[in-house]
Amino acid sequence: MGHLIHVWHERNGWSHKVLPALAESLDLGKVHNSQISNLRNGKLASPGPEVFLALSQINTILDQGIEHIKDHLAKDHPELLNVLLESAFPVLNNEGTPVSAGEFFEIFIGLRPLPECFDWFIEDDEAIHISEALADCFCGGKSWRQSREEVMSAYRILKPSRRDRFAEVMSGLRDYTAEELDGELLDLYQTYINLGGDMKNGINTFLSNLRAKI
Repeated sequence: MGHLIHVWHERNGWSHKVLPALAESLDLGKVHNSQISNLRNGKLASPGPEVFLALSQINTILDQGIEHIKDHLAKDHPELLNVLLESAFPVLNNEGTPVSAGEFFEIFIGLRPLPECFDWFIEDDEAIHISEALADCFCGGKSWRQSREEVMSAYRILKPSRRDRFAEVMSGLRDYTAEELDGELLDLYQTYINLGGDMKNGINTFLSNLRAKI
């Protein structure tokens, strides 16, 4: 469960304050910053049912789209709205529907595995080599200086911190961690498609091809 919450935040570039602020602003229940932080770090031993209920309600709203709550947030919570407009991906199960309160609870106690799109089974050591393979794949044999403009245009994420991190990985200044790759892989796959990659075989084949380059 901690991994799921961590990757959810990572994928959206959120701080641990976003979910509690959204729950409070929409009157979805009381969730403390410390609860989300400890849940994210695997340190919350026994969260109450209100935590799972609030998470599921937020998740459903995000799946429906920010436009449904945009006016309300613009009036009273403009900073929160700006964060969500940058990125507000919900947590979807393997059937493509928002994870419910019951599913969140089952994941927490270990009765249900993580949704497939939240665990690509990437190990930390492997993440270093996948980062290198990504740079080779996206740059197409060219130097970063030659390919930078095209690759950065294909990476459609707007959040500056994620764009800066992506550029550093592409240029070889750093590598993604395994958890960062879990959060980035869907967008990296879309970047691959935007660069003219074959989308017929899907994201799992994309990851398999990267692993084959290691």
